[in-house]
Amino acid sequence: MRTIDLRPGPAGHAAPVTDVAFRPDGSQLATCSYDGTVLLWDVSRPTRPKPLTRLHHRRLVNAVQWNPVRTDLLATASADKTVAVWRIPEHPDTRRPTLLTVLARHTDDINAVAWMPDGHRLICVSEDGRATLWDTRTGAFAGEVGSHAAHCMMVSVSRDGLVATVGEDGMVAVCDPDRPGSTVERHCAASVEGCAWSHSGTTLAITRDDGVVELLTPRLAVRRTVTVAQTAARAVAWAEDDASFVVGAYDGCLHVFDADGRRLHRVHDARMWPRSVAVARGRVAVGSFWNGPHLVDLATATPLAEPSAPNHGPNAMAVLGGELLVGCDSGTVIAFDPDADGAAPSVRLLPVSDSPVLSLAADGEAFYTGTYAGHVHRCNADGELIAVTESLGAPVPSLCRVADLLVAGTYNGALIGLDPSSLAEADRGEPHAGSVKSLVPFGDGFASAATDRTTAVGGLHGRATLWEHGNLVNSVATLGGRVVASASRDHTVKVGLLERSPAGEAWKVVRRRTLLGPDESVKCVALLGDPDSPVVLAGSYDFGLHRWKVDWDDDNGLRSGRLVDEFRQGVSCMSRLDERRVAVAGWDGQILIVGLDADGEVHVRRRFDLDTLARQARQSLWAVAS
Repeated sequence: MRTIDLRPGPAGHAAPVTDVAFRPDGSQLATCSYDGTVLLWDVSRPTRPKPLTRLHHRRLVNAVQWNPVRTDLLATASADKTVAVWRIPEHPDTRRPTLLTVLARHTDDINAVAWMPDGHRLICVSEDGRATLWDTRTGAFAGEVGSHAAHCMMVSVSRDGLVATVGEDGMVAVCDPDRPGSTVERHCAASVEGCAWSHSGTTLAITRDDGVVELLTPRLAVRRTVTVAQTAARAVAWAEDDASFVVGAYDGCLHVFDADGRRLHRVHDARMWPRSVAVARGRVAVGSFWNGPHLVDLATATPLAEPSAPNHGPNAMAVLGGELLVGCDSGTVIAFDPDADGAAPSVRLLPVSDSPVLSLAADGEAFYTGTYAGHVHRCNADGELIAVTESLGAPVPSLCRVADLLVAGTYNGALIGLDPSSLAEADRGEPHAGSVKSLVPFGDGFASAATDRTTAVGGLHGRATLWEHGNLVNSVATLGGRVVASASRDHTVKVGLLERSPAGEAWKVVRRRTLLGPDESVKCVALLGDPDSPVVLAGSYDFGLHRWKVDWDDDNGLRSGRLVDEFRQGVSCMSRLDERRVAVAGWDGQILIVGLDADGEVHVRRRFDLDTLARQARQSLWAVAS
């Protein structure tokens, strides 16, 4: 397993902040990030958080949790499938933290951890749906305390030792690990991604994908239902006196309610990534797409501190004219000519939104961006805003320009047809049962890939499922109106040759191949060459760019790809420049231009670095201004 090498600066993280946790006395804050590190902050002066020291994992870090008994112990959970337990000195700027043990028998990414009240045992929940118990004194696996049919997203332990777990299967489970057979379950219609026990242990708050928070008894009876937002509610934390609770939602807001469910405050900042919230000493910490956490006063909802700098992690690409457009976590679209002579092409920074750009599409005259905040923007070639939608109710991870529509796919599975000029809603299609991760033109409609594990083709209505993967589908690509490929978290790429029925009403898969990827999630896919003998490119969370040659007449077993190149972080997205070239972006900020030669081999032709391009563009602006 390769180690992330994002080289964060001294002032913060080099990628979005995934979790936040206050030390029990409130003096320090631990944050973790997609950059593979945990950063400890001195927050004794909450208006001026001070970075103290950094801890490292090999892959992105999903969770941090302080020990409630031994308040100098911190557990950190990572996509490298390990949990580390560290001893943190009171002044880590003068004394280094010590790694005490590593819990390393996990079979998948760990999403969250929670300490048992004894301060020795730790509950870990992971992408494989399992909830496991560990003895941190010895590093020994102590058993399984529950399992979910889909990703287990969060765990919380009450002061009485009741373990609550929630997952994408909609199940809420509560058990006492010391009392076998004590498990009680409740099934929700929506995915459940967050949970937190009140400090008294009498109420469990859960956050649902339909924007609802439920307050439950320990036996999972409903005390109160609170509608938070029109989009998914993601994280929840209680004030220390249990008089209020805070919720982070995918509308980019922090919501504060009293214990009776009355709304007290709503704090909006497009830079927030409220998949994580924490409360201590009347302050709320919130995750961020920028380089550090947000701190907010709980009583007044007044911002106390904000991150200092954006990150330009690439999420999407599109081609407009001769320029490659790259949509970034910063909300900026970076535009440059990948074919320009010389090592330094002309670069433009187009500040489209304060919210991360998750998706891009172009139609020759304008480009469109879909944002985490749920808006779709239409901009002209100069980056000037022409039109913008109201929030579509969820983040927009996919866009596709087809026929007379712009199709937007949202986090909650909606497929929305927009007028390409005004962005007014024109139609709604049959939704996926999960987030629509990718859309590309195909025939007179489009192909789609979603977290419901399916790949489908057609228009907004009358869509046909081509195949199903063993896990969520991250990306879809098409070639020549005849070939579709999809990349999945099940570590495979499926590629199919399609024909239309004689009546032209339905698509049929006449050839299909399953290509073995690396032993990690395959994030993005592209197709090059001829539909009769296509070349498949796929990028993975193993940092690798892989290539397969497809022979439709050869069905002799499963095939592994050839490694073309490697990044310093996972491969993020691809955009085909023409039938023989594709742009490939990694979360390390590298952009590769990859081409297909006459023999069907793939080679890297040019390399660019987003930070360098952004710096070059800023220097050009300063030169003009001066």
